[in-house]
Amino acid sequence: MATLLDFRRRIRSVKNTQQITRAMKFVAAARLRRAQEAALAGRPYANELARLLRSVMARIDEPEHPLLARRPEERILAIVLSGERGLAGAFNTNILKKANEFLRARRDKKLSLVPVGKKGRDSLKRAGFQFAAEYINVLAKVEFATAREIAALASELYAKEEIDAVYVIFSEFKTVVTANLRVEKLLPVEPEAAPETRAQSADQPQSQIDYLYEQPVEKLLASLLPKYIEAQMLRAMLESSAAEYAARMAAMESATRNAGEVIQALTLHMNKVRQAAITKEIIEIVSGASHGA
Repeated sequence: MATLLDFRRRIRSVKNTQQITRAMKFVAAARLRRAQEAALAGRPYANELARLLRSVMARIDEPEHPLLARRPEERILAIVLSGERGLAGAFNTNILKKANEFLRARRDKKLSLVPVGKKGRDSLKRAGFQFAAEYINVLAKVEFATAREIAALASELYAKEEIDAVYVIFSEFKTVVTANLRVEKLLPVEPEAAPETRAQSADQPQSQIDYLYEQPVEKLLASLLPKYIEAQMLRAMLESSAAEYAARMAAMESATRNAGEVIQALTLHMNKVRQAAITKEIIEIVSGASHGA
């Protein structure tokens, strides 16, 4: 049976752990605020650039560009964005589960991966996948140079016809407590859907806006395509970084709360043991006094 000293040691140990998890929660919350602001600020630019690019593509009868060439998807490159560290709840587990589902559905294809994040790199390496490149410790502080490097690698492999499609698998930041797992096709760029196939709504125009371009449309398309790939890659990295910090903050908050419940339960048991010991001593004293009388 545990003694009072054992209970005190266990309570002290849990309190130390609680202090650590509380500190980690505050750190994650501070970093989440910056990451969330960056992710939300990056969405309008990426979405508008995608809309403009598809609008330009729709105005060319047969747009010709190495990044627009369509081939049967026999060689696929998947860019998997995961976390750099653990202690983030089910964040890494969910994104890797989503990636494995995607890869299993295409097991008959030739697959190559670009893991972004240490946890994904380690898990996918153990699974035996081939890497075209890997990027570690780049999501704690997302930089445009890294996004441009990954986008350039994917574009180069696609332009050289070494791969037939590029997909990005990441966790999109939704709220502090929820995230949205996404699988988005990066290459080839999908053309804008025809007006009759798009769902019509009150805030969606019935026809395309007619722009006046200073440059030839073909030249503008060649300039927009690399920027589009870079913007989409940067957006995915910003979203993944914010989602990871949100998951870590929620996990540490839950751990801190659970530690408090454990401390409360241990304190209750310790008090019961102490009361039992006091009662036993009183009984022994009363019993000794009665025998002496």
